[in-house]
Amino acid sequence: MFKDRFVAALLALLTGAVGGHRFYLRGSRDVWGWLHPPALLLGLYGVWRFVVAGQSDALTWGLLGVGAALVIAVVVQTLVIGLTADEAWDARWNAACTRRSANGWGPVLVVVFALFTGVGSLTGALAYVLQRYFGGG
Repeated sequence: MFKDRFVAALLALLTGAVGGHRFYLRGSRDVWGWLHPPALLLGLYGVWRFVVAGQSDALTWGLLGVGAALVIAVVVQTLVIGLTADEAWDARWNAACTRRSANGWGPVLVVVFALFTGVGSLTGALAYVLQRYFGGG
């Protein structure tokens, strides 16, 4: 079955936290894809503990680390998918197909958006955490 690079990059950007791009590329038996939703839930629980419950213990920081690692992994996966050359993409994902990829600017625009959202969210989270940690509030 033909795997489109633009679709894979867009899925990585929009549904990467739940492993949508991995299931698109590898199917429902992908173990790493199934690890995305629990990591997302752990990260969200860490955010809840930190922001709503006001806890700043080792468990909360560990959970926040899991969430941050997931965000970084999804952004990196989006970048790798979006910046792969069509020939290399077809060699890896479409070797058995006669159809060949002819992607234009679509995957590149997804990569640009991924960079903006990834850097923006991580910078905002870092600023909030540092202000909370050093500000005492």
